[in-house]
Amino acid sequence: MVGRPQQRVTLDDVARLAGVTKGTVSKVLNERSDVAADTRARVFAAVDELGYRPPSSQWNLPRARTLAAVFDALDSPYITHVLQGILDAATAADTSLLVRLAPDRAVRNTRAAARAWVAEQQAAGVVGIVGLTLGTPGALLEAAAEAGIPFVMVDPVDLDDPDVVSVGSTNWAGGRTATEHLLTLGHRRIAWVGGPETSAAARERFHGYRAALDSAGVDVEPGLVRHGPFSVDTGRACGHELLSAPHPPTAVITGDDEIAVGVLGAARALDVPVPGRLSVVGFDDTPQAAWTTPPLTSVHQPLSGMGRVAVETVLAMAVGTAPASRYVQLATSLVVRESTAPADDA
Repeated sequence: MVGRPQQRVTLDDVARLAGVTKGTVSKVLNERSDVAADTRARVFAAVDELGYRPPSSQWNLPRARTLAAVFDALDSPYITHVLQGILDAATAADTSLLVRLAPDRAVRNTRAAARAWVAEQQAAGVVGIVGLTLGTPGALLEAAAEAGIPFVMVDPVDLDDPDVVSVGSTNWAGGRTATEHLLTLGHRRIAWVGGPETSAAARERFHGYRAALDSAGVDVEPGLVRHGPFSVDTGRACGHELLSAPHPPTAVITGDDEIAVGVLGAARALDVPVPGRLSVVGFDDTPQAAWTTPPLTSVHQPLSGMGRVAVETVLAMAVGTAPASRYVQLATSLVVRESTAPADDA
C-alpha cells in the first residue's frame, strides 16, 4: 500500500503551536520589529519543532554573513577602539556588522529571556556574536551555545567559565611592567587603583603589580590598594583618598586610562605636582593618554587588534573550526611619557 503524502506544515500550524495569530507568525518570519522578544522565541521554537519551510516568496533568509558586536555602553575610548578593529575585520571578511547594546541584566540572568534575545539575533542572520567587557553574560552564552551561534568575549567580566572563548591582552605582564618601571625610578610607596574585582583583566593587572613588588622585596600595603569601576570618577575619588592620607604614595598605577585621568584631576585639586611629587601610570594607551597634562605613561593594549582577532575567531568558529586556544592574549608594552619621574628621595 502506498502511503499518503505527508501534509505540508502551514502558518496556521505554527500559530497554533506557538499560541499566537497567523499574522504574528508572518511578522516574525518577515523580521518585523513590532513583536515581543518572548513571542518571537515561541514562534521560532514552533518553526523548528514542526519543520516549517515557508516559500521563498514569503521569507527570504539573509544571504550575507552577519556578526553582532554587543556591549553595555558606548562610553569609553576603549570600546570605540575595539569596535574599530571589529569593523575593520568584518569589512575585510565581507561580513555585515550589527552593533547592539546589551540587553539589561534581568534578561542576561534569565534563560528564557536570553533565548529570546539570541533568537532575535538569529532572525537577523547573525552567525556569531562578539561581547565587549560584558557583565553577567552567563545566560546569553548558554542560549547562544544552544542555538549553535559562537560567542567570543573580549576582556570578559563576571565570568570564570574556562570553556568560553575570549580575547584579551597580556594583562599580568602589563601590570608587572608598569610596576617595574616605577620601581626602577626609585618608588616604593606605589598605590594601585584598579578596575572592578569581578573583571578578569583588572585582576590579572593587579596580580602583575603584586608580583613585581614581591620580586623587589616591597610589601603590598593594603591601604594603598583601591578597586572600583573603570571611570574618571573612580580615579578622582580614590586619588583624593590616597593623596590626602598622612603618608601618601609617591606613585599610582591605575587599571585604565580613565581612572588615571581621575587621579591626575585629584592631584591638581590637591596641588600635588605630577610628576614632581607623584608619578601616574595608566593602562590601555588610548589617545587621551597623550592629551593629558602631563602626557600619561600608559601600558599599551592593541585594542583594535583585539577586535580584529575576535572577529577572525568567531568567523572561524561559525564554519566549524575550533580555536587554537580558548584564551587569546595579545602582547602589551609600556609607553613612557611625562607623568612618571624618579621619586623625590631616589
